[in-house]
Amino acid sequence: MGIFLLIVLGACQSNSQSSAEAETAQRPIIVQGPMPIEAEEFAQRLENVEEETSGTFVFYKGTLDGYPVIVTKTGKGMENTAAATAVAIERYNPIAIINQGTSGGHDSNLDVFDIVLGKRTVNIGSLKTANKGEGEGIDPTIWKPMDLMASEGSAGEDPEAENIRYYDGDPELLSSANAVKDTYTKGKVVEGTIGSADVWNNEVDRINWFHKKYGTSVEEMEGAAGAQIAAAYDVPFLGIRVLSNNKVNDGQYNPDTAAANQEYVYEVVKNYISSDAGE
Repeated sequence: MGIFLLIVLGACQSNSQSSAEAETAQRPIIVQGPMPIEAEEFAQRLENVEEETSGTFVFYKGTLDGYPVIVTKTGKGMENTAAATAVAIERYNPIAIINQGTSGGHDSNLDVFDIVLGKRTVNIGSLKTANKGEGEGIDPTIWKPMDLMASEGSAGEDPEAENIRYYDGDPELLSSANAVKDTYTKGKVVEGTIGSADVWNNEVDRINWFHKKYGTSVEEMEGAAGAQIAAAYDVPFLGIRVLSNNKVNDGQYNPDTAAANQEYVYEVVKNYISSDAGE
């Protein structure tokens, strides 16, 4: 009888250890937001939240439907986002990364509160100017794209680098995003191209130039950096951006768009978890 009890207890302990190991083995989903207004609404929806920091980056570790999710407050800009993404990947080994937040419109058919799913993300700040001498002026419309990942040599001299590099959104993340788009009632949800740079464009002609040359739907200051680092580590990535303003059709800035986007992204993450897409 005593031996039987020991066997049962041993089996129970083994099962408990296996469950704990399985829980530990679950790779988290990372949800990025640049500023408090773009990250903390989502973090407040998680359960069992613990806060960790690395440098200036804040990681809210919690669960959603029992699955590990980490909200990262990256800070604004390409460098901050690249560093925060690398830290998150090295530290937490995520199964997927969603970069989300607000953006400015490049497409006149999109309105404030509309959401763009990043079928593609592109760096619109990596540019090569024309050769002009003193007094010959400045002409940004003839600047060429500069693909910094094109070669091991000089990106400025290699003609292969004069191409636009797009980072494709992960198909499974994109599928989850499309699956729940009808839950969003404050605007349209469309697939498009997200442009990123450490530049805030307010010149409508310049915005139209990017829209025509790069096919951009919106611009922001983080997504392409996150996409580049995620690609380097082979981690699935998707950008999801809401229009907080649109210069090309006089759409006025509305800060409430940040919370609206996080509500939608919450539904995307829930769908991704339930679809077992990461398995």
